Amino acid sequence: MKSDVADELDRRLIQALQMDGRAPFSRIAEVLGVSDQTIARRYRRLRSRDILRVVGVPPVSYVAEGRWILRLRCVPGAARNVAAALARRPDTTWVQLVSGGTEILCVVRARSEADSEQLLLDRFPRGARVVSIAAHAVLHTYYGSPHVIRGLDALSPDEVERLRPAPAPDTGEIDSLDPGDQRLMDVLARDGRTGLAELAAATRWSQSTVARRLEHLRATGVLHYYAEFDIAYVGLRSVARLWITVPPAELVATGQALAEHREVVFAAATTGPTNLAVQVACRSSRDLYRYLTERVAALPAITHVETAPIVQNVKRVGTHLDIGLGSHDGL
Repeated sequence: MKSDVADELDRRLIQALQMDGRAPFSRIAEVLGVSDQTIARRYRRLRSRDILRVVGVPPVSYVAEGRWILRLRCVPGAARNVAAALARRPDTTWVQLVSGGTEILCVVRARSEADSEQLLLDRFPRGARVVSIAAHAVLHTYYGSPHVIRGLDALSPDEVERLRPAPAPDTGEIDSLDPGDQRLMDVLARDGRTGLAELAAATRWSQSTVARRLEHLRATGVLHYYAEFDIAYVGLRSVARLWITVPPAELVATGQALAEHREVVFAAATTGPTNLAVQVACRSSRDLYRYLTERVAALPAITHVETAPIVQNVKRVGTHLDIGLGSHDGL
């Protein structure tokens, strides 16, 4: 059974892995002032309880035709199985149950123009269980680090700098991975801390080749490591998606202002009946109320806000792990 709340060392370890998900435990231990064995034991405990895992995936710029946020409304009782089916698709991330469990949100990465054109026509057909689908194309991301929670504050500024890896370059459009790279990325999408021996077996490369390839993919911006964790475990128990409308002339200023809010973990301009999609994480419903009535209300250009509480994350950014949500029948 999961503990209700993280202690100080767990919070510090989680934030350290947010800074560098593949940092050696010895380096983390040195910065945090504990033994290597303590860090390894803590990570294994959190990993075995599905509280924390590290995944290695390409960045958003790897996607040729961009991202879509889908809102699917389901008949009562059907959303969990539909969400489980969506989570098993390789083109989805951030599959979430919202609004009392009858609505699903998911992000779809279109890898080609054909994928983008056929997104709603063929790949997500309506059925008896899905009563409506709305698609919002992500036009511009103002803040896009749902893996980095700014409210943890478990590390000092000096500790953050000691753990921060060298910044990856903005590579723009990234070339396709070769088959060996793809096998490597498939393993890292399930466990970003997989050892060199296992990665060598999966790719049929030598361990030295794997090490060089990991370094190259990361240095060129193709491979990013993210620490995925249960945010309720660190005390953030009220998470919501905000659908916001502003006049087009105020879109940039409002998006940039929202990106500065510590509660915001994602903010983007989108197509659709609203033009800003935002995700926020607060400690309680009272704090969410305060955020909406004080910080959001203070932005003068906003004309409409729809708030959809997130009930459960079914899939984050990495490869889906079977968590027993429902049957495997798909869309």
